[in-house]
Amino acid sequence: MSAQEHVHEHVVKAMLREAGVPVPRGVVLPPDTRDFGAAGELTEPLVLKAFGPQLVHKSEAGAVTLGLRATELPRAAARMRERVPHLAGFLVEEQAAAGVELIVGLVRDAAFGPVLLAGLGGVWTETLRDTALRLCPVSEPDARRMLASLRAAPLLAGSRGRPPVDLAALVKLLLAVGGPGGLWERLELGEFELNPVIATPDGVTAVDARYLPAAPPPPVTRGGTADFLPLFEPRAVAVVGASATRPTFGNMFLDFYRAAGVPLVAVHPKAEEVAGVPAVRSLSEAAETADVDYALVAVPAERCPEVVAQAAGVPFVQVMSGGFGEAGRAGLEDELVAAARAAGTRLLGPNCMGVYCPRGRQTFVGGGLGPPGSVALISQSGGLAGEVIKVGERRGLAFSRVVTVGNAADVTPAELLRWLARDEETRAVGLYLEDPRDGRELYEALRALDRPVVLLVGGRTGQGRAAAASHTGGLVSDRRLWEAVAEQAGAALVTSQDDLIGVLAYFQAHAARPADGDGVLVVGPSGGASVLAADAFDAAGVRLDPLPEDVAGELRGLGVAAFGNPLEAPVGPRGRPDLVPAVVAAILRVRAYRDVVAHVNVQAFFTYGDAPEALYAYAHALAAAQGTLPRTRFTLVTRNGECAPPGVEDEVRRVAAAAGIPVYRSMEAAAVAVAAGGDHGAA
Repeated sequence: MSAQEHVHEHVVKAMLREAGVPVPRGVVLPPDTRDFGAAGELTEPLVLKAFGPQLVHKSEAGAVTLGLRATELPRAAARMRERVPHLAGFLVEEQAAAGVELIVGLVRDAAFGPVLLAGLGGVWTETLRDTALRLCPVSEPDARRMLASLRAAPLLAGSRGRPPVDLAALVKLLLAVGGPGGLWERLELGEFELNPVIATPDGVTAVDARYLPAAPPPPVTRGGTADFLPLFEPRAVAVVGASATRPTFGNMFLDFYRAAGVPLVAVHPKAEEVAGVPAVRSLSEAAETADVDYALVAVPAERCPEVVAQAAGVPFVQVMSGGFGEAGRAGLEDELVAAARAAGTRLLGPNCMGVYCPRGRQTFVGGGLGPPGSVALISQSGGLAGEVIKVGERRGLAFSRVVTVGNAADVTPAELLRWLARDEETRAVGLYLEDPRDGRELYEALRALDRPVVLLVGGRTGQGRAAAASHTGGLVSDRRLWEAVAEQAGAALVTSQDDLIGVLAYFQAHAARPADGDGVLVVGPSGGASVLAADAFDAAGVRLDPLPEDVAGELRGLGVAAFGNPLEAPVGPRGRPDLVPAVVAAILRVRAYRDVVAHVNVQAFFTYGDAPEALYAYAHALAAAQGTLPRTRFTLVTRNGECAPPGVEDEVRRVAAAAGIPVYRSMEAAAVAVAAGGDHGAA
């Protein structure tokens, strides 16, 4: 954005004043003025500022002078004219009293729209980068959480004998800028920045203001809202791109679908059948003769629009082929979307693997279908989705709906999420996204979702926004935006595929389990492991509250010597299998904990013993405890599980899963999952 496009500061401050944002009193004077008498009604000390078409960053250009008396204004203006030859005028203002300097800004993100930023400002803005983001509009609780999250929050609350700032006035300013009916709705963003805003015990003042307008992006036209049940549970499937003479991706999918047992037809220009599957000449013929609800297209990209144009009567067409927008061929992708719309079909992809739904015999992975379940997944990566399915099912996940969207040229994650919110088979949702395409719609869909959701986002560590004309634009990065989206939408944000699976496992086990109390109790053997457990939960942002003092005597009677949280309890091949449940029950009679994380050193059972029965007994005891304490969420951590003989971990996991207890191999994985469950929606 060029500097010539910015709005002069005094004009911006007039808008602020109208919006109820306090600004310094001031007067505007022409560039050649020699008479500064109009500034005589202002209270000294004064600030002299020049404004002009190239003065976006006035301090760097020498266009600001502080601490002036009225009699000093003519000489200061003369010096400023020498430094700034193309100035358009002067702004003389009363200098604000000293206080905590903050930055408040707005920027329009290409995906998510208007974003509010607040943080430590002035000379510290770029140095400390202590800021918080929220998508507009923000609520009063949003504004207060933004300020509380800053490292500089103690400065606002008063520190080292200083009085606290007027927090209510600061919140009011944030709402005037980014709240319902705020400036963000009236500005053509661009970038908008107040830096510094000076906060004192007596109020707040926006000392400097910068506004760079930009035309809003054109609206994105989508295909509307569909009933996606035929996508997941089709009456029949057509495959376009299987060969009668050589193996192709199309042939691989024919094999997958035949194994799944869904009614199937191949589309081939000449063959009567392909790999034993009856063939028709075109998609239009398939729609007429085979009740096809879903077609998979795996032909070269250039042929895809022609094939999709024949899909009239087929509700959903998935284009597996790549070589569209992701390869720099946006025009070909537009042609593909136009063909789908002309045919009256909805397009999944392109550049995606498809759909997995055990209930509907839908699949894009080999090895057969897993059990139907309650966990849904929306993924922009087909490969990652396949890994989550296979690894997740190995760990006990059962899926309701999995859908890969690739380039999301037509069917988008937001639209699918809105449908899943009404799906009776789905109780928890995971998303893997790289480019949301419809970020604002996705955000609104996440906010409206009434079931727990976990987000894994690829590419969050990129450079974010291109070079920006304001501090605000430079501080709004992809990573920070996704953190704001998750915070405001009540979603868990994770950083790895393993944690995505782990959080979904927690949601599957506990999403429908109401819990009493709050906080987390960790109990298990080994002093060192307990210390590391405390570190893991602290890193995940989970509070481990102290144990109630009046339970210490009963715990000593049970053989627990140390007293704390994490709580050390002897668990091993010669220990009482029911000791941990007894200890937990004793504590819960005095103080309710939302989550109990029981950890066990599997290696000890096979170093000091040689049979798994003691470990199985412990698992059964924990499962029984979950049954007798239904309003507490139990989680099991099998540390060093690789030390067990083959099949032992599977049996422990089976026993725990039957009782609704998720199992993790590390304390770190459990901590991430429990944190997600506590903060983001396991009811």
